Amino acid sequence: MNHAHGEPIATKPTRQEQEPAQSDITEVAAGVYRLQLPISMPGLGHVNCYALEDANGFTLVDPGLPGEESWTALQQRLTQLGASVKNVHTALVTHSHPDHYGGVHRLQADHKIEVIAHSDFYSSYAPSRASEFFDDLSTASLDLADDEDIEKFRDAMRFTNPWGTDREPPSPEHIRTWGAVAEGIGTKIFQPPEASVSLNDSDEITIGGRTWLAIHTPGHTHDHLCLYDPIDGLFLSGDHVLPTITPHIGGITAMDDPLAVFFRSLERMHEFPNISQVLPAHGHPFLDLAGRADSIIEHHHERLDHLREAGADLGQAPVEAYMQRLFKERSWGDMAASETYAHLEHLRILGDATQDEEQGLKTYNVA
Repeated sequence: MNHAHGEPIATKPTRQEQEPAQSDITEVAAGVYRLQLPISMPGLGHVNCYALEDANGFTLVDPGLPGEESWTALQQRLTQLGASVKNVHTALVTHSHPDHYGGVHRLQADHKIEVIAHSDFYSSYAPSRASEFFDDLSTASLDLADDEDIEKFRDAMRFTNPWGTDREPPSPEHIRTWGAVAEGIGTKIFQPPEASVSLNDSDEITIGGRTWLAIHTPGHTHDHLCLYDPIDGLFLSGDHVLPTITPHIGGITAMDDPLAVFFRSLERMHEFPNISQVLPAHGHPFLDLAGRADSIIEHHHERLDHLREAGADLGQAPVEAYMQRLFKERSWGDMAASETYAHLEHLRILGDATQDEEQGLKTYNVA
């Protein structure tokens, strides 16, 4: 369930996204508050939850991870605003990763709220076998004290990566931490919540007293959604464009060429010239949306060149061998392999690589 992000771009060594969550609240625009919630994931130290105020209370954009630490921090931040979770009537989720949707389940358990997401909102991490297991436990919580129960749960979440290796399930520690939430939620915490309002590209929606345009930006995930306020030039970018690191491009997706899709989504950032603030899900607000998007595109073209260079040495090789050339050792693992696979598939579709498969294991020869 982890979703690592890419290596920092060489010219941007400072990683804002790794900074720990601060307790102070910033009003980034009239009635728009930035709340930092704690997370601990590769390359990340906080998630920005934006609270948009209207006459009826608040809409929360990306209300953080499941688990007590994030929930406690969210309650404290709302208290600083003179509010509580009872004043939250809506949650908008930019995409189907747990540091963005995890807090929604707890909010729903507390009281009824609307949930807004893209119309294709679902997790590509949850295989059907795990979904059946979730359904079996829908009326009972996972016994977090039972090691055998934990291992059964982990086994249900194992699946084979598209490139042929076995994917590691969440650790027992993650399961215990994220599963220790409100009574009655149980294993639902590991699945994205069901949206009550679905958005498609260019749909208009009024939240926080502002009219926003929904901008579908697939790439980081298939269902990634940004929001644009054309009146004041605010752009909620989620994980699509981050200030100092490059968003992860996942190979576990129904998209044929997720990197090409991501390039197109990044190129669209030139359609929004009158930006007053970009409000990312990690890191600090910034100004140059189009310029930052161009830098991310350039970074991925550099990665494609690195794979071409590696291909001259490796010849026909599995994804993991190319991953070890593309990433530093500290980043090796399923998510680095997933991003490598997305790049190799892009090269294959371009005609710059060939693919072979033997007993389910895919190998590539990059020209």
